[in-house]
Amino acid sequence: MALQVRGTTKLAWRNLWRNYRRTLIMLLAISLGVWAMIFMTALMRGMVDDMVRQGISSLPGHVQVHAAAYRDDPSISHSLPVPGVRLLDALDSELVSAWATRIKVPAMISSEYENRGVLLLGVDPIDEVALGFDTGNLVEGRFLESAGDRGIVIGRKLVERLETRLGKRVVIMSQDPDNTIADRGFRVVGVFEAELESAEESVVYAGRDVVQAMLGVGTDVSEIAVLGHDYRSPGPLAEHIRAAVPPGYEVLPWLELDPYLGSMMKVMDGFVLVWMVVVFLALSFGLVNTLMMAIFERVREIGLMRALGMRPGAIVYQILMESLMLLALGLLLGNLLTIVTITPLQGGIDVSVVAEGMAMMGASSMLFPVLQLSDMILANAVVIGLGIITSLLPAWRAAQYQPVEALGRI
Repeated sequence: MALQVRGTTKLAWRNLWRNYRRTLIMLLAISLGVWAMIFMTALMRGMVDDMVRQGISSLPGHVQVHAAAYRDDPSISHSLPVPGVRLLDALDSELVSAWATRIKVPAMISSEYENRGVLLLGVDPIDEVALGFDTGNLVEGRFLESAGDRGIVIGRKLVERLETRLGKRVVIMSQDPDNTIADRGFRVVGVFEAELESAEESVVYAGRDVVQAMLGVGTDVSEIAVLGHDYRSPGPLAEHIRAAVPPGYEVLPWLELDPYLGSMMKVMDGFVLVWMVVVFLALSFGLVNTLMMAIFERVREIGLMRALGMRPGAIVYQILMESLMLLALGLLLGNLLTIVTITPLQGGIDVSVVAEGMAMMGASSMLFPVLQLSDMILANAVVIGLGIITSLLPAWRAAQYQPVEALGRI
């Protein structure tokens, strides 16, 4: 039995190269199809990853801790005391790479000429940089030097809207816990730019201690932002923090803080599978045509093998082996082509020509392809699985030839 299988396999390999031009053309088509599957998936993964990272950096953190009512009413009335001993121990865990306490309240910023609604962030600059603020995005001036810094850092677009500049004074107004207006003057010490123009127009940074004093909240904060090591799986980190907070606290991973970003991750996984199936369906017509032509050219040969006692099952096996060999070679070449083309591009692809459109989607002007082993495995599984299914029709057709009928054909 093993000898017969080996002989049939050798025969399938020989028949595959009987018309080598057609085989080479089909190999090229399969290789390019596999490359298109994985390459486009890597580009899409890179774009979605960038959008998610941009979104997380604006939150910031993979997990946030708030008072239970804060999300419904993000005012300073729903603040938190400084972390207790138990929570501090949890924040010192290996699961946590950085954390920060922050004031985050809606406010009004006014210059000599204009005023705008903004989100006022009272931060400790050291902790904020650890969370992901990039001081390299400063286009003028400096970032805050301490939590007691009396300056303010605002976005480039907001500078334009307020008709102000570096070194000028602005006034910040917000509500204190008694619902009365609290205000304070700040000097603009830094101007930053962001990938998203909305962040440049709506976010301002001030020293946490200064904002706390302005609002009269002592050492209370609006939130505790916690950064883990892997944004793709914030669940274990959220559970770890949740176990350490007292009642009345709400601990949420970024997937719940920004459901839009979470839905993009899920849509991306579905898109990958649909994209691969669509590409293969285009390839399947060529695969079926190649096998059917090969069978048509060998009708008399198949009839002779049937007359010599070869079972229909062996005919089916031979045709499927030809298909499997063709697919395996195409996959090998396609995977190699993918690695060769993506590896040099992982340093980033400049898509600044469509930067405005990318920014509208929340992505940057540099695209970093993300080649995942799981995507390569899925692409290979789709090609092999659907390829075998597609090959069943030609194989079944070949097995239906009767010896007399086949031998009688010219």
